[in-house]
Amino acid sequence: MQKRLEKIADNNITRSASKNSAVARLNGLWAIFERTDTVLIVISADPDALASAMALKRLLRNRVHSVTIGYPNEIRRLNNLTMVERLKIPIERLHTLSMKDYNKKILLDSQPNHLACFEKMTFSAVIDHHPVTTGWDAAFIDIRPEYGAVSSMMVEYLRAGGIKPSVALATALFYGVKVDTQNFQKQNMQVSDSICFRYLFGIANLNLVRKFELTELRRSELRYFRTALNEVKASNRRAYVHLGKVSTPDVLVIIADFFNRVEGFDWVIVSGVHGEKLVVIFRCDGYRKNAGKLAKTTFGSFGPAGGHREAARAESPLKNLPLRENQEFTTKTLIRLITQHIK
Repeated sequence: MQKRLEKIADNNITRSASKNSAVARLNGLWAIFERTDTVLIVISADPDALASAMALKRLLRNRVHSVTIGYPNEIRRLNNLTMVERLKIPIERLHTLSMKDYNKKILLDSQPNHLACFEKMTFSAVIDHHPVTTGWDAAFIDIRPEYGAVSSMMVEYLRAGGIKPSVALATALFYGVKVDTQNFQKQNMQVSDSICFRYLFGIANLNLVRKFELTELRRSELRYFRTALNEVKASNRRAYVHLGKVSTPDVLVIIADFFNRVEGFDWVIVSGVHGEKLVVIFRCDGYRKNAGKLAKTTFGSFGPAGGHREAARAESPLKNLPLRENQEFTTKTLIRLITQHIK
């Protein structure tokens, strides 16, 4: 199995370069299905996975009896919910489905040992762009770690089959490529992603994509901006904000990115309490600064912490923090903890 996967990974760059290899891959995928098959596409729902599932369902149309898209995770991000609602993506929670109703299963944008619920399933096909893992097998495997998004791979499948995506499908794939390549800032983004992105550009509804990108905040969450603006403390070109209890950690990311656009702040540190955990978001320009290192040195002894030079995150159970009994975590507490480690 390991040698087989390594061979796939090693050969993918040259194989994907030609039209013939794309057609061969598609024919190899189609070959494992029959007209009577009931197919379950399994994903961990995010924009790239959702778009790829839509594309795969289109590829299997008229070739199998039925196709269902199932996902185990709760979709929390408002961007993703908006994408599902606006494009009317037909998806079902995995726990509501009976596995015996499907004789073929396909795993997209993941591998069987990525989640415990995936390990319990047997897959006929696995299509992914994450680093190759071992301990599993499938009749059809297409893993290309050099690709920035599975959506790019699915565009190649569609084009190999002579299928022009609908506006809805192209919009989903366009957004999937944008998100997973981080607007082409990710290091593993390839020329193949650019080619697929350019192809989709002429078909996708760009206004709808913009709507997905901008829909990050519920109206009920606008109050956090008021709290942030009233609470922010500026010192030595650093902005510190503790928001108290938040409905979702995503709010902290939005507030941190907001302050990171303000002139005069070299560092932005935003914290909040979600459940029984303190979540801290770090932002900086990454030039002679390292947000990941600061997150780890400040909060690493209390819980998971780390990230990239320009962006990082830390999470800590409240009980692990160095607080006196009944003492609340405040912006002053945040400043005290950070200034012990920041230069």
